[in-house]
Amino acid sequence: MSLAAEAEDAARAYAQWQDAVAGVLAKSRRVDPAELGPEPQRLLETTTYDDVTVAPLYGVRDERDEAPLPGEFPFVRGGSSTRDVNTGWLVDVRFTGTDAASVNERILDALNNGVSSVWLGLGAGAVPVDALDTALNGVLLDLAPVRLDAGADAVAATTAVYSVLDNRTDVEDRAAVRIFLGAAPLTSEFSERPDVSLAEAVELARAAADRTEAVRALTVDGTAFHNAGSSDAEELGAAIAAGLDYVRALVDAGVPVAAALGQLEFRLAATDDQFQTIAKFRAGRQVWARVAQVAGAPEAGNAPQHAVTSAAMMAQRDPWVNMLRTTLAAFGAGVGGADAVTVLPFDSALPAGVLEVSEAFSARIARNTQLLLLEESNLGRVLDPAAGSWYVEELTAQIAEKAWGFFQEIEAAGGYRAALESGLIAERVAQTRGRRESDIAHRKFSVTGVNEFPNLAEKPLPVGVAEAGASAARYAAPFEALRDRSDTYLASHGARPRVLLAPLGPIAEHNVRATFAANLLAAGGIEAVNPGPLDLDADLSSLVGDTGTSVAVLCGTDTRYGEQAGTATAALRAAGITTVLLAGPEKAVKDAQGDDRPDGFLTARIDAVAALTDLLNTLGA
Repeated sequence: MSLAAEAEDAARAYAQWQDAVAGVLAKSRRVDPAELGPEPQRLLETTTYDDVTVAPLYGVRDERDEAPLPGEFPFVRGGSSTRDVNTGWLVDVRFTGTDAASVNERILDALNNGVSSVWLGLGAGAVPVDALDTALNGVLLDLAPVRLDAGADAVAATTAVYSVLDNRTDVEDRAAVRIFLGAAPLTSEFSERPDVSLAEAVELARAAADRTEAVRALTVDGTAFHNAGSSDAEELGAAIAAGLDYVRALVDAGVPVAAALGQLEFRLAATDDQFQTIAKFRAGRQVWARVAQVAGAPEAGNAPQHAVTSAAMMAQRDPWVNMLRTTLAAFGAGVGGADAVTVLPFDSALPAGVLEVSEAFSARIARNTQLLLLEESNLGRVLDPAAGSWYVEELTAQIAEKAWGFFQEIEAAGGYRAALESGLIAERVAQTRGRRESDIAHRKFSVTGVNEFPNLAEKPLPVGVAEAGASAARYAAPFEALRDRSDTYLASHGARPRVLLAPLGPIAEHNVRATFAANLLAAGGIEAVNPGPLDLDADLSSLVGDTGTSVAVLCGTDTRYGEQAGTATAALRAAGITTVLLAGPEKAVKDAQGDDRPDGFLTARIDAVAALTDLLNTLGA
C-alpha cells in the first residue's frame, strides 16, 4: 500500500471515529450531533498545568520522526546505550539518623535485599560528618553509587568521603566508583534550605573533576520547584536555568565546558500521573542536551537523572493510598529513563510512629515497590519502552517546548539568579500552585482518600501532625485541615459534626445525589446521617432531634425537587433545621421563595473547601 493510500485510510478511520464520538456525546447531552460542530472530539480534550492539550486519541496523524537511539544526542531515549538490562535503573534509598552504626546496619541490610544506590543524610540532624566511615563500612563503593545530602556541611562531607575513598583497599575498580556530593546552592536558595555557597560548590566541582573516581559535585534539585507547586515544564525550565548557571560559574573558574557539564546531576520529581512523568524525564534530557549543544559539548549533555517520588502528592489521610501513588510514580520514572529512583515511604508525610507501623516496614514497602517493577514486571529490560507511542512522543515534545520556553524567559530576565532575585520563578510557580489548589478545592483534581472516597472511620491523627508535611505544598493539605477540625470536634463531643440527609422519593431516584452528598461531606470530616426516604406527612422533630444537627441536605432528582423541595424545606425548618441545602443545581427550585427556598446548593462544581469550611463553622466545629 502506498503512503498516500495509507494516509487516506487513516483519515477515513479518523472521520469514522469522530462520527462515533459525536453520536455518544450527542446522546449524553441530548442534542443533535450536528450541534457539536466538525470537531466533536475537542470536547474530550484536557489541558495540563503547562497548557499542553491532551487529545482523547492519538494515531498515525500524530506520528513524529523517530528519535536517535539511547545514548545518542539528544538523549531523549536515555543517557546510555549500555545500561545493564538485567539490572535496570538503580534502586535508591535515602538513609537518615544520627547513629552511624545503626544507619550502617540499615544500609547493609538494604543492599542485601535489592537496593543498589545509597543516598545518605549527613550533618545537622543526620549522621555526623566525622562518622561517615562508620556509616559506609562494608559498602562496596565500586558497586553501589553513593549520594550525599549534607546541605551546609557539604565541604566537610566531601573531605570525609575522599578520606574514605583514599583509605579503602576493597575498591577493585576506582573508575567504577560513583559519588554524588549533592551540593545544590542555587536550588536550595529557592527552597530556603541551608547549603554551601556557589563559590564553595564551584571549588568542590573543580576538585571533583580531577578525581580518578566518577565524582559529580553539583545537584540541580528540581524537586525544590515541584514541592513549591510548579508544573512539570516549570520544574524542568527552572532546573535547566540553574544548571546553566552552574556551568557558567565553572567555566568562569577555568573548568572546560565538557568537564563542567560532567559535574551535574538532575533530581526531578515523579508523580502518579504516569504519562506526564514518562514524558517529563524524556523531555528533561532533550532540553539539557540542547543546552550542552549550544555550549559546544553535545556529547556531554547526558547528565544523570535522579527521580524522587513526589512529596507534594503524599497524603496524611488514608496514607495507604500513597503506596499506589508511589508505584505509579516509580513506574513513570523508570519507563521515562531515570538513572536512579527513590520511592518515599508511604507514611513519609506523617511523623514516625503515627500509623503504629515500623520504619522497617515502610522502608521495605518502598524498596519492594521498585523491585516488583524491575524483577516481576521486568520494566528495566527494555531501554525507553515508551518510544514510538504517539501519545508519549507528542507529550514529550510539547513538555520540552514549554520547558524551553520558560528557560528562555528566565534567560531573558538575566539568568537563573537574576530571575530568582526578581521573584520571576517564585511568581510563576505560585500561579501554577494557585490553579492546582483551585482545581483540588473544586474536586476537578482528585486526591483519592482525601477529596474523593474519604474514610471517616480511620483513626484520628494526633494534634499538630499537619506540620510534618509542611516542606511541600501537599495537594491534600486544604482538605486535611478540615479533617483536623473534625477530629478536634470528635475529641470534645464524642462524635463528628453531623448533617442530616433528607432523601426525596424512592432510592432509585435519590441514591446518586445522596451518595454524592455523603462523599462530599466526608471530605470535610462531616458525617452524613441517612434515615431513608423522607416522610413529609410525618412529624420530623424527633428525627432531627435524634440526629443532633441543625443542617440538612435534600437529595433527589430535579423533577422531584420541583414537586417537593419547597414542602420538604419548610417541613425541615419547622422541625428545627436552620440550614437546608440541596444536592443539585439552583435552577431545580428556581420558583421557590422565602422559607421554601434552600439556603445553598451542593454541586460537583462548587468550591468544596469553602463550602465545607462554612458548614463546619455552622456546625460549631
